Amino acid sequence: RASECPSHRRPVRSFLRGSMAAELVFAPGARKVTADEVAQPFIKEIEEATSALSSSARPKLVGFLANSDPAAAKYAQWTGKTFQRDGMNFELRQVEPDELDRALEEANADTSVHGIMIYYPVFGTRPSFHGGSYDDALRDTVSLAKDVEGMNHFYRRTMYRNQRFVDSEQARKCVLPCTPLAVVKVLEHLGAYDDQHPVGNRMSGKVVTVVNRSEVVGRPLAAMLANDGATVYSVDIDSTYVFRRGKVEPVPAEATTESCVRQSDVVVLAVPSDKYKMDPSWVKEGAIVVNVASHKNIDENALLSTRPGVRYVPAVGKITIAMLERNLIRLQQNFKGSGRLVWDSSIGCVAPAPDH
Repeated sequence: RASECPSHRRPVRSFLRGSMAAELVFAPGARKVTADEVAQPFIKEIEEATSALSSSARPKLVGFLANSDPAAAKYAQWTGKTFQRDGMNFELRQVEPDELDRALEEANADTSVHGIMIYYPVFGTRPSFHGGSYDDALRDTVSLAKDVEGMNHFYRRTMYRNQRFVDSEQARKCVLPCTPLAVVKVLEHLGAYDDQHPVGNRMSGKVVTVVNRSEVVGRPLAAMLANDGATVYSVDIDSTYVFRRGKVEPVPAEATTESCVRQSDVVVLAVPSDKYKMDPSWVKEGAIVVNVASHKNIDENALLSTRPGVRYVPAVGKITIAMLERNLIRLQQNFKGSGRLVWDSSIGCVAPAPDH
């Protein structure tokens, strides 16, 4: 049990600039959970899958970097090192923003490329001729057979409709957005998902609060958890909605972020700002808190020292990259040997069509 781990029987000492800071004493049963702990089983699975393939048969991911964001460049470097460690192929292509459309179409048509990802933002909120933002249009440019991030129109459609397979035979699973999927794997690891229930209902009875409703993390995560049976409060800067399977509704007028968090079994923090800090006293005993943002959206020490039974995950980056690798393997398996796809509009599925 968590309360019997050595870290819960003695204080944890922190060091700051070479001098000992105040000792942190964990509340009973509180635990800090590292991304390494959650990612290891998936890393082993990936290494076993790639080692069974010849070097020429291993999948290849192409990442497109069309911005000067140092965080994007760091993520690309991290991805390259991880792929090398796990025996997979990664190629970074740096292009000018206005050349990205053409470069994506070339990669879509290249049979040696099994996965494509784009390091956002590229154009930010710049409007597109096709409607919406230019970055949204770029997401929809990536072939569904190569969309390793699971963010093009086809995968968004299947995710929000709770359609879990690409094909009508239900032999090929859809890929899901990497960071939201990483959070799901954290919750599975920590037992929030009840495997006594059937798939699609394993979060039944659970309440979750997700702070931030971005289109790449917060909204898809809320939908994925709701599709697994949870009641999800989706909190953004100017509104709060409750997601239930297939439905989104405004919360009652008297509801606040605090009232949502206080009843939540899981709290996910994804605010991309160091100015946002959640009050740790809102978190109920025994809850799971996952910090997805690059900034810490809660005082870690205050949370772990005052909230009994809380399990806190400070970052999910390593799990996210493991999900990226799993998605790449899945895409290769789903569409291997199929240069064409047949669309069945009546059931909203595709089927690989063998080349002639």
